[in-house]
Amino acid sequence: MTFTSLDLYLRSKKGATYDYPFDEKVRVYRVMDKMFALTTEEEPLEVNLKCDPLYALELRTLYEGIRGGYHMNKKHWNTVTANLDVEDAFLKELIDHSYDLIVEKLTKKQKEMLERS
Repeated sequence: MTFTSLDLYLRSKKGATYDYPFDEKVRVYRVMDKMFALTTEEEPLEVNLKCDPLYALELRTLYEGIRGGYHMNKKHWNTVTANLDVEDAFLKELIDHSYDLIVEKLTKKQKEMLERS
């Protein structure tokens, strides 16, 4: 996966936006101002994604390219290295999982706003 294809998929999520709150390199993707992914254009291509805590631990044992979230709460975040042993289709599933975890926690009002967007 390239940065461009990763970026396109992340931005395709309903209501997704991005900004650079930390520096000019780290791009943070949000839904309703809640972070669901972080990445940079640097090689190797890596993305931090929110993950169910038990699933996160399981994934780390199964994939060399998945480890505890860099500079994140390692209980809830994984860093996924693209193009190692994580297939593009599975990376998209992990992005969907991260996005869905955030959307689940939105307030009723925020969910309504997201649906209208």
